Amino acid sequence: MNFRNALVAATILALPLAANAQPVTGLYVGGGVGPDFQLNTQVKNLQLGAGAFNGLSTSGKEKYSTGFAGLGSVGFGFGNGLRAEVEGDYRQTSGNGYTGFTRFGGINGGGTQEKYGAMGNVLYDFVGLVPVVQPYVGVGAGIQWVDDKNNHAYNTNGVTVNETAYAPGAISVASNGTKAVFAYQAIVGAAVPIDAVPGLALTAEYRFLGTAGNRAESATYKAGTRSGPGSVQYGPTFDNAVLFGVRYNFGVAPAPIAPAPAAVAPSPVSRSYLVFFDWDKAALTDRARQIVSEAAANSTKVQYTRLEVNGYTDTSGTPKYNQGLSVRRAQAVAAELVKDGVPKSAISIQGFGETHLLVPTGANVREPQNRRVEIIIK
Repeated sequence: MNFRNALVAATILALPLAANAQPVTGLYVGGGVGPDFQLNTQVKNLQLGAGAFNGLSTSGKEKYSTGFAGLGSVGFGFGNGLRAEVEGDYRQTSGNGYTGFTRFGGINGGGTQEKYGAMGNVLYDFVGLVPVVQPYVGVGAGIQWVDDKNNHAYNTNGVTVNETAYAPGAISVASNGTKAVFAYQAIVGAAVPIDAVPGLALTAEYRFLGTAGNRAESATYKAGTRSGPGSVQYGPTFDNAVLFGVRYNFGVAPAPIAPAPAAVAPSPVSRSYLVFFDWDKAALTDRARQIVSEAAANSTKVQYTRLEVNGYTDTSGTPKYNQGLSVRRAQAVAAELVKDGVPKSAISIQGFGETHLLVPTGANVREPQNRRVEIIIK
């Protein structure tokens, strides 16, 4: 599985739980594990003792199988995308043969290589660049101990060295050694915050780790019945690792719980209804009866003290006539309310004539909006 596919898979699995990415702030810890792919390492100088082989020297490369990598880190986020961390890591892989040793007619063998050390890293998170997923990049430097255990090699074909013929497997070399070397790395990754646990994020990343300098190890060889000392020199190592892990940021506080809304005392209900009349009429239309019925029905749904029924007219006619007409209109509405179930004792009636116009007009104007009765539930 390559890094891209692994990152996509991890993102899809985390989406149902994912939250919006936030900058890492304050102290955090993290860790990850995954496969490690070490490139062929140059064997710069496999040299056998002067006695048997007259100082024979040859070079090639050692091949490695897919190995394992794991790391843990402690860091600090500055809240602006930048963070720094200290990392402890461990890698292990096995030798899987050699290539390029033509002077021996080809050799095979293996061994175990372990690397462990401490790295200081500086990383940058791209906050808000991609929804849900937070990409990041980083670089690091530090020290790695490279430990070769039971590195061994033997010739796979018959070979003649310095006029002596050797059968397959007759020549063998073994070496062991541990050396501390300078190391550097590049990091490309992505984090998916988990909404259910503030501060927690799943991570997926690719890391390239390189070591500098040569590592010289003492060796012993055997050629037929002969044996003796030798030496071998290994070049820099280069590892590609794909790691999956978690990170926890202690600086992320849980989302605040919204306070329960304060109880609000119900305000006194005051609803009003307008009933309109034809010109110079106090009789209720069908629409007027519907409005009165609605007012009567709603009055039973609230606790009320009284229903005010106030009559009005437009400015056509004399003020004295209009005053009487407004009272008759109010009385007609009150009678309909009683018919609809409102107690007569709860109704107060008033007529205002042509005062309190809903639509201001001059004298002797027939304005339908002013020919009305207003029902107020209090």
